[in-house]
Amino acid sequence: MSLPVYDTSRDGPAIAVEGLYKRFGKTHALRGLDLTVPAGTVCGLLGPNGAGKTTAVRILATLAAPDAGRVRVAGFDVVHQADQVRRSIGLAGQHAAVEEGITGRDNLHLVGRLHHLGARGARHRADELLERFGLTEAADRLVRTYSGGMRRRLDLIASLVTQPAVLFLDEPTTGLDPRSRNAIWTTIRELSASGTTVLLTTQYLDEADRLADDIAVVDHGRLIASGPPEQLKSMIGTRVEVTLEDAAQLAAAATVLAALTGGEPISDHADRRIAAVTDPGRKITLPQLIRELDTAGVSALDAALGRPSLDDVFLTLTGQNTHTQDDNVLERTA
Repeated sequence: MSLPVYDTSRDGPAIAVEGLYKRFGKTHALRGLDLTVPAGTVCGLLGPNGAGKTTAVRILATLAAPDAGRVRVAGFDVVHQADQVRRSIGLAGQHAAVEEGITGRDNLHLVGRLHHLGARGARHRADELLERFGLTEAADRLVRTYSGGMRRRLDLIASLVTQPAVLFLDEPTTGLDPRSRNAIWTTIRELSASGTTVLLTTQYLDEADRLADDIAVVDHGRLIASGPPEQLKSMIGTRVEVTLEDAAQLAAAATVLAALTGGEPISDHADRRIAAVTDPGRKITLPQLIRELDTAGVSALDAALGRPSLDDVFLTLTGQNTHTQDDNVLERTA
């Protein structure tokens, strides 16, 4: 089966957001959000919990109405042309929205019929997608018997029944095993290569780093940075990381790193590791780092300087950490 190829050469951005506001009571979820996503690309939408990511996706998918601002998806206004938007998009939310009391195949048939594909068209599309995503053998089992990874794959398949030009994925791999995550990553890459535009929210920064052509970082309802991952990494300084012999020396090491980098160190007590990112333009050498640690009486098993990660960018921009794939969460050093 081959994916449809979308001709976007005559169109503007697949997603265009200008001055988007949304309020829930006294809570301002979005405060003038601006976002542009070129057609046929993958955009990673990142931000701390409560930053407004899910609210933005809901508005883009016509599930919520904006209070102010202009939003166009696939060339259509989400308020005044909501029906056209819905015919152009697919959505897979944070939790699999599939019916557990029927089979996987029937779930896809139902989606196809709801989108007016007709009985024959719905069956044909379901068969194509089940084969492509490796669910043919499980297609006639009740969904309640599926594993978590299989349910997430079925949910993603359901969002593709209508061959959408724009696909919204809200944390699609949360809780999945590595094999299932890799399968969804492969699918996202193939969809992008075929011309589908993908807006991806994720708590896994390695996922965004691997998949996204561009990253948009949102905090307090506003866009605070955007660009390709490598461009964002170049905005901050050098990553400094030290592994200690004794976790009791983390506080002393933090004092050294703070003085050398100008940044706020974060530590991992379990691994006796501490890291910081230098202020932009600040230079530091490995011999200088070793010398300062020795002077402070800190015994290091390993010390390294390297390029910052997307986690470092996120922390620098938002002041918060996010969970990485291995759940090895760093804490600020007191």
